Amino acid sequence: MRSFGNVHSQGSSGLRFGPGSVSRVIKYLLIANGAVYLIQNVSTVNLAVAFGLTPARFYSEFPNYMYQLFTYMFLHANFLHILFNMFVLWMFGTEIEYTWGSRAFLKYYIYCGLGGSLFSVILNPGLPYPIIGASGAIYGILAAYWLMFPRRTILVFFILPMRVRYAIPLFGLLSFFASGPQVAHLAHLGGAVVGLVYIKLDWRLQFFGRWLKSLRHRRKTAKLEKNRQEAEEIMKRVDRVLDKINELGIENISKEDRKFLEDASEILSNDDNRK
Repeated sequence: MRSFGNVHSQGSSGLRFGPGSVSRVIKYLLIANGAVYLIQNVSTVNLAVAFGLTPARFYSEFPNYMYQLFTYMFLHANFLHILFNMFVLWMFGTEIEYTWGSRAFLKYYIYCGLGGSLFSVILNPGLPYPIIGASGAIYGILAAYWLMFPRRTILVFFILPMRVRYAIPLFGLLSFFASGPQVAHLAHLGGAVVGLVYIKLDWRLQFFGRWLKSLRHRRKTAKLEKNRQEAEEIMKRVDRVLDKINELGIENISKEDRKFLEDASEILSNDDNRK
């Protein structure tokens, strides 16, 4: 890639280009993709055919090529292809990994890559040639950045400042209309859609989890308050019975009051044990 450059406000030091140092998972992804690309160029075996995702072959020889749903994302057609993808991965993915943590970022990256492959085999099952490239996962990264940092300013074509909320959709449209027929647009779309759904669903689940926790807390608090009020009422009646005992003697109080004292003792004892 790069039609974009990140611009971060740095106070008195002005602006800086890029996200900074390479994060851990992205470093390993860069190494893995670079190593596979080198192997592609020296190998006598056509790795694109062996490990790229060919939807027609995937179905005709199912389930022999299930692994291609994953392996396709580490192969690239040429130097510009891998350069573009790895540049975007570093430029946009680094800050996401630092924000989410390495494990969550890697899981998201793989899910988006698998989303790209699943969209391709489901929506274009008769495609006779292999799909390769990390673009499905990369478009998922762009979708995450678009959601997380919509007000961030980036340089489109390294010249034109534009907010992320406009720049990334613009790039997607330009990529769709300007690229040739050999580009796996469904993989791009699948990665972006899965990324958006995954993030939105995760946010909703977190909200639901917080709401459920709050509901449990409210119910527990209400129950404790109810128990406290009941205990207060019991203690008031206990005090009245004890006053009777002081006046009349324990042998002269009613059977009802005697039974109440026994029951109250058991109830209050159980309440103490539950605290």
